[in-house]
Amino acid sequence: MVASGVIKVVIKEIGSAIKGEFNLPKNLRKDMEKMKVTLESVEAVLSEAERRSITDEPTRLWLKRLKDALYEISDMLDDFEADSSNLLEGVVKKFRMPNKMKEMQERLQKISEDHTKYSVPAETRRDKQPVPDIRETPVNAEETDPIGRTDDKQKIMGRLSKSIAENTTFLSIWGFGGIGKTTLARLVYKDPQFKEYSKAWVYVSEKLDLKKIGNSIISQLSEKEEQSKIDELKIIHDRLEKLLAGNKKILIILDDLWEKRPSELEKLKVMLKQAEGSKVMVVVTTREESTAKEIGSVDSYCLAPLTDEMCWDIIKQKCNFEARPYKERLEPIGKGIAKKCGGVPLAAQSLGHMLKSKPYDVWDSVRSNHIWNLPNARGTSSTYEVLASLLLSYNFIDNPSLKLCFAYCAIFPKGHNIIKDDLIHQWIALGFIEPYNDILSTWQLGESYVRQLLEMSFLQHSKTVAERSYAREDATLFTMHDLMHDLARSVMADEFYLKGPNCRYACLTDCTKPLKSSTTSPAKIKALHIVDHPADCLEENQFHPDAYSQAKHLRVLVLDVSPYSLRELPDSIGKLKQLRIT
Repeated sequence: MVASGVIKVVIKEIGSAIKGEFNLPKNLRKDMEKMKVTLESVEAVLSEAERRSITDEPTRLWLKRLKDALYEISDMLDDFEADSSNLLEGVVKKFRMPNKMKEMQERLQKISEDHTKYSVPAETRRDKQPVPDIRETPVNAEETDPIGRTDDKQKIMGRLSKSIAENTTFLSIWGFGGIGKTTLARLVYKDPQFKEYSKAWVYVSEKLDLKKIGNSIISQLSEKEEQSKIDELKIIHDRLEKLLAGNKKILIILDDLWEKRPSELEKLKVMLKQAEGSKVMVVVTTREESTAKEIGSVDSYCLAPLTDEMCWDIIKQKCNFEARPYKERLEPIGKGIAKKCGGVPLAAQSLGHMLKSKPYDVWDSVRSNHIWNLPNARGTSSTYEVLASLLLSYNFIDNPSLKLCFAYCAIFPKGHNIIKDDLIHQWIALGFIEPYNDILSTWQLGESYVRQLLEMSFLQHSKTVAERSYAREDATLFTMHDLMHDLARSVMADEFYLKGPNCRYACLTDCTKPLKSSTTSPAKIKALHIVDHPADCLEENQFHPDAYSQAKHLRVLVLDVSPYSLRELPDSIGKLKQLRIT
């Protein structure tokens, strides 16, 4: 649940209305002031309520009722602001608004009456928000070598070295999510042994798309940048044959391959087995042992969990343990937390950063937290342990706005390259961030949020190049680990569910149909991304005339399409009175 973040946005919107940023009748202004006081009282207990909601169903339902009401208040303010610019509609609204306000106030009052159940002793509250760290860190700074993976890297390099006789070598690294497969592949990718190699890195994801993989490899290996995608697989094969053959040295990383069907994996191998006279190394990462064995031409490599001591080393590194006072008190607790990481570096990284600067009682609370004892925690392998640790790290984030900004990132498809500046613009347009006591500008605060999410491993620097030729060359790109993406989706719950009644953030792939055909609640959507269109979708005038007209509360519209094919937007875009960014 991200109610603590949403309530900050709504309180800020109510504050803007009270200050008279749009024409509000006097009696409604008083109602707004009363509503703002009510919400501020509820806000004081939200952090604790969100933590309780993990295991307590009544608390979870209470938060959902509150969040639904908050979104409706925001929509109501949007409606009034938009209609106040139209004289006739504005007059009608002035008659309807008091009734709607009264209904909403009664609904809020009922919700707030329950909030005393979730009150916390004053000394345990975290009302004071830390001033964000604005020290600059280079966004492309080299990451330190990961703890505990040097031997694994040497074994991988040894297996690759033994395959000199083959034109194309396929080596698979497999293990469960968060274990460090991508990190190990990155170590191989950066090894000096491959300094003279041409290289390509492709994120594959759950759906095996041979055209996407082929086009990505072509764009990365071509001396001249490919300006458009190739739609015919036969042409892709021919182009790859020219690029791979001819006494060349090439390293290809296929990251996060999920496909299990042998017939489809064979097609992938055939596409890359065109290296006549060349030496091509293909390193594949996957969670599935069967996939690893099916696609590999040499023995696959099973990546084992780290030891508890290695996890403790990661936690110490991330929390700057050596600079902490009272290390002798914290160390046994820290080692206990490390054991709960299940040998998963991603879990240790996120927990380590979360524990940075935290006092003894927080460390002890993390070690004994009820999340570790949930019923299904022991029924599954380390996959659950990493999810539990990530959820703990998320819940202990002090800043509700930062939690909301992270959760919003789930609007992007898994493996998507997220452009930093575009992401910050979207956060601002949605009202997720605002200047902190005039210390930081909105933009500086957005950059601070990005740095914090990177430090927590909630975002990662992208290992791939921008797949779209129209992306800016100097753009800073991020991506999310699959498990982080799952976490963000889970905390946003039904806000991303297109067919549900409360969808607020949507990602669509078909622009030829009206929005109402894809979701049951088009009027509630605040952010809409349209990506990965069919090849013929964006021919001139192919957008449906009512593609957006029902989305009257839409603030962010992202058309992740090529400008070469996008010539004209539908007239319905003019009806989006709340649109801040497109």
